Amino acid sequence: MPTIDAAPLPYDFPLSGLALLVIDMQRDFLEPGGFGAALGNDVTPLAAIVPTVRRLLDAFRAHKLPIIHTQEAHRPDLSDCPPAKRQRGAPTRRIGDPGPMGRILIAGEPGNAIVPALAPQPGETVLEKPGKGAFYRTPLQELLTARGITHLIVTGVTTEVCVQTTMREANDRGYECLLVEDATASYFPAFKQATLEMIRAQGAIVGWTATAAAVLEALEPHPG
Repeated sequence: MPTIDAAPLPYDFPLSGLALLVIDMQRDFLEPGGFGAALGNDVTPLAAIVPTVRRLLDAFRAHKLPIIHTQEAHRPDLSDCPPAKRQRGAPTRRIGDPGPMGRILIAGEPGNAIVPALAPQPGETVLEKPGKGAFYRTPLQELLTARGITHLIVTGVTTEVCVQTTMREANDRGYECLLVEDATASYFPAFKQATLEMIRAQGAIVGWTATAAAVLEALEPHPG
């Protein structure tokens, strides 16, 4: 069984049960003028991980392994967006408001699209999720079950919000998750570091962490 050099322990995985999960690598979060910037954040740390995520995508594509992309997206009428979510905080633009890339976090708008460098290819799953976790009100669990997926390599943004929420949801459902340290990011570096430590604490209580290089090295001897 292939093994990734990970923390706090080596991460063993069956190649036939492995999938790559790419969370919310959307223009609204990574580019100026999107929702992340409207919240007052510097989007630079998020945009910086795009090349690393792309390397992982390329490897999974080369090995013909499953890839799942998520987008945080709401219906145009906001019927799936709780008022408390839309009203929280004091952003310059709220969910559903018009912005430079269309309506903020609305399905089908330009800003809701995954950044071009990471655009899904035919055959890759794309899930629109109305919440922070990728299992909430999506068919993710059914898709994983149907494909026999038991192990998830997790990437995306933001580390402490949608990524961590998804990993905890997956953990409760019995999936073995590894978060790629340099393929995830937060607007707040300290939050990312704290999340990495929480995930791998107490013998991988939520999951494992490893570098992209370690993941790629583990995949290299095992072509699909």
